[in-house]
Amino acid sequence: MCNLRTYFYTYAGIVKAVDDINFRVDEGETLGIVGESGSGKTVTALSIMRAVPPPGRIVEGEVMFQGRDLLAETEEKMQDTRGREIGYIFQDPTTTLDPVYSVGDQLSEVIMRHQGVEKKEAWTRAIELLRIVKIPDPEIRINQYPHQLSGGTKQRIAIARAISCNPKLLLADEPTTALDVTIQAQILELMKDLKKAFKMSMVLITHDMGIVAETCDRVTILYAGQVCETGTVEQVFERPKHPYTEALLTSVPHLALRKEKLSVIPGTVPNLIEPPTGCRFHPRCQYAQQICIDKVPELEMVEDGRFVHCHRAKELQLKSPVAN
Repeated sequence: MCNLRTYFYTYAGIVKAVDDINFRVDEGETLGIVGESGSGKTVTALSIMRAVPPPGRIVEGEVMFQGRDLLAETEEKMQDTRGREIGYIFQDPTTTLDPVYSVGDQLSEVIMRHQGVEKKEAWTRAIELLRIVKIPDPEIRINQYPHQLSGGTKQRIAIARAISCNPKLLLADEPTTALDVTIQAQILELMKDLKKAFKMSMVLITHDMGIVAETCDRVTILYAGQVCETGTVEQVFERPKHPYTEALLTSVPHLALRKEKLSVIPGTVPNLIEPPTGCRFHPRCQYAQQICIDKVPELEMVEDGRFVHCHRAKELQLKSPVAN
């Protein structure tokens, strides 16, 4: 993905929800995208799918996938790509599973649409998918409706739908948000197993740094529609280079700091109709200087595969609670 910009044209003004975002996802890896609410995580994922709802519009950039730019594809071609080559797990399965259709109908519809098989074969495949995502009694569940299922089972069905056509890339938008802690762990473990079994790449959107540490290979930190920092999980967690990354890490509960008061990030995410000048984080940054107010920083490589969007990245010695 390169120089992606997605804006929302509202009566109040133009909301620059995604404003010059750059990152990559390598084959077979899991990339975590982290940030506060309003940082642009979901809009970024929807932009990859070219499924941004009105009044949103992708105004610039490239989304390179399998050697082609998805933003240059026809809508007909994108309809083939969605579901078949790129799977999407939405944040709340309750709102994305149709209440008037059975589980089997909803799974088999996707399979028939993208694989060109008859209903009977698609139904058999749907039962197998329920078995793959570890739903007990799949022959019974396939005839049930969403209101008859628990939240965890609905999410497993949403995962089954997303992987039904063996996609190359899986986008998971906070897939454990509405679930209790025990079910969260089961879903994350299931997704890790499926990624390996299906040889997929995965983008995991979350606000939970603990999930990133357990699940991801690399991580990209977003703030106010822009990339703050990107690198391997080890690099970012042990040697943060952006003050926002440091603030996120020190605001997360940690066993080693259990007797200390948690840090908080002062202020709020800025209004993206009129974002701050220079670095968008500067109003909340304890290290901000005049250059941070006056000039937008470049996304600069500070070491191999490590990019940071900060004027002072090379001089600051930031701390991390997980560093050895």
